[in-house]
Amino acid sequence: MHSSLRSDPDFVDYSLLNTMNRAVCGRRLASPVRLTLAIELGEGLDGAWWPHTASVARELPELIGALSARLGEILNISVNWSSLEGCPDFDAVKRASMANPVRVTSHQRLMMITGSQGSANLLVVPCRTSGTLAVMVLRHAATLNIMHAERDTEAFRIADDIVRAARAESALCAKRLGGTRLAHADTADSATAV
Repeated sequence: MHSSLRSDPDFVDYSLLNTMNRAVCGRRLASPVRLTLAIELGEGLDGAWWPHTASVARELPELIGALSARLGEILNISVNWSSLEGCPDFDAVKRASMANPVRVTSHQRLMMITGSQGSANLLVVPCRTSGTLAVMVLRHAATLNIMHAERDTEAFRIADDIVRAARAESALCAKRLGGTRLAHADTADSATAV
C-alpha cells in the first residue's frame, strides 16, 4: 500500500490534461459530477469526489472541468494509490462498526489536483458506496454544514471516521513530501457542490 502522494502514469496521461481542460468546456454532462469543495482550501482535506463508476480515469475530464472554475487550468493530478490496489469499501466500515464498536478505517484514496490558480486534496469516495453514506462523506470532507440532528446518525459517525482517517492520511502525505503544501487560491465565495 502506498502512503505518499505520487503521480501514477497508468492513472492519467499528463500530456492529455491540457486537452481534457479544453474538451469539457463545451460539453453537457449526462451525469453530474458528484464533488464537494470547502469554502477555504488548504486545510489538508478540501473535499471529496464520488465517481459514478470504478473507471476513475474515464471520469477525469468531467472532474477537471468542474474543478477548473476554482483551480484554474489543471496542471497535475497525484494519487496515493496504485492501479493494483483494491478499492476500499466504505459500507464495510459500516458493517465492521456495527459488529465492533471500535471503528475500523483503512487506507483512504486521495487525489491532489494542482491547477494554475490553486490546488485541492480530495478524498475519492468509492462508486459503490451507499448514497446516504456517500453524501455524508462528501459534505463532511468539505466541512459543509451538517445539522445537529444529522450528527446523531450512524451515517455521520461512519463518515466522521472515514474523513478523520483521510485527514490523517493527507497530513502524513504532506509530511512525507517535506511538510510543504501548494498554495491555494480562494476564488469562490461559497462551497462548490457540483
